[in-house]
Amino acid sequence: MNDVSMQGDLPEAVPLRGADVHNIDAHDPEGEAGGLISSREQRLREARRMNLLSDAFMSVALNDIPACQHVLRILMNRPKLVVKEVRTQYRVSKIASHDAVLDVLAEDEDGVLYSVEIQRPKTLDHARRTRFYGAMIDSEFLVKGAGYERMPETYIIYVSEKDIWHMGAAVYHVKKLLSVDEPGREQEWSEWSGIPYDDGIHVIYVNAAVDDGSETAKLMRYFRTADPGDMSQGELSRRIHFLKEEEGGEEIMCEISEKWWREGRREGWQEGHQEGEESKAHQISINLFRMGMPVEKIAEAVQMNVAVVRQWLSAAAAQQ
Repeated sequence: MNDVSMQGDLPEAVPLRGADVHNIDAHDPEGEAGGLISSREQRLREARRMNLLSDAFMSVALNDIPACQHVLRILMNRPKLVVKEVRTQYRVSKIASHDAVLDVLAEDEDGVLYSVEIQRPKTLDHARRTRFYGAMIDSEFLVKGAGYERMPETYIIYVSEKDIWHMGAAVYHVKKLLSVDEPGREQEWSEWSGIPYDDGIHVIYVNAAVDDGSETAKLMRYFRTADPGDMSQGELSRRIHFLKEEEGGEEIMCEISEKWWREGRREGWQEGHQEGEESKAHQISINLFRMGMPVEKIAEAVQMNVAVVRQWLSAAAAQQ
């Protein structure tokens, strides 16, 4: 592992997401005004500006065992962790529920699974998103007929640009504790942390906003820039240099940017429709709350999760 830290302030790359790539040429949505060659070059230039806080680019960058292993060793604080296999944009499909597309899914030599997920810009309920991905991974990898003890140990690593919990830490570990609800023993339990409750799902939140000088913070600073000239992050830096500066990597970037662009044109209407519905539900929730309706009834009326409605209302109150 290369522990050399970056010196000076580097210009930040643009944290484009997969869907953003399709809108880079706003004056020519069909990408045809300048011809096929110039459109291709434009998309390639924009792809080079992407950083690792883009779920689209991170999926490409970590679709490489040495690069993925470097990242997991730092995030897990396990310098000898060995990645056996990695998949990116791994789709878990279920007939009766939403599909899940995992940004990066890796397995180490002990059969432990690691799901590295980048925060989506529209996500409001981060805790339930990690819960959803954990459940989908469990359902995907528990072999039919096998006992629950065969369920894999799983780590959900949720990476965000901002400190979404606003507590000034670069890394947050979710810890589950077993306690009792017994009259007369509240004080006893409040003075004791409780019994660790280990169900095999571990959630870690990492952000690129808080720099505490740790190796994780250095890695997150690199995530913000993805500068191909910065070789401080070992195998990850070599992967980024290959993708952005070398001939074979440029071909990968160009092919992928064109794929994102084509898919984005098909998905653009659906995303816009969904955002419009959420925006309408948001405003209705605020209006109903001002009229005195309880939060639970509001959530039922707009068909949204109660926690999401609470966040909308809290944000609205803070702006007053």
